[in-house]
Amino acid sequence: MPRTPLSAEDYASRVSAYVYGNVLILAALVPLHNTSVVHAGLTIIGTGLSTFVAHAFAESVGRSTRSGRPLTKMERLAELRDSVPVLTSAVIPAALVGLGALGWIDLRTALMLAEIWVVTRIAGITYIITRLRGERPNRGTLAASIGLALIAMVVVAVKLLLTH
Repeated sequence: MPRTPLSAEDYASRVSAYVYGNVLILAALVPLHNTSVVHAGLTIIGTGLSTFVAHAFAESVGRSTRSGRPLTKMERLAELRDSVPVLTSAVIPAALVGLGALGWIDLRTALMLAEIWVVTRIAGITYIITRLRGERPNRGTLAASIGLALIAMVVVAVKLLLTH
């Protein structure tokens, strides 16, 4: 049974949250290799939560501006729901650092795995967009995913070169 596509407004908001969350979590992960496991964990959680709040707020202001009126309670709750992808960007990286805190893996490995995870999520954005449109993924979706993964790795490399 095919999925009913979300409205353009709703899926754009969710994609925006997904992209924003992943990019900011990746940016937060990169400089954490020379820090404590507690600091790394708090940074990831703090980045996820603060980005969630900022994104929900910004999207609410934008929707209110577009509609020309204050949002209803249901619309504000919808903006919170549509911002949840920001939070999901932090879950696996925080869990991996948590494994480091337990001593199951070292922090460097946890952070490397978290970075790979986030780059993979960024690459997968094309599949999410395709599914939210109610379309089936195709070869173009795969090519775009590979391209996004490569671009994400270049962005990380440039950030490392310029900031470390």
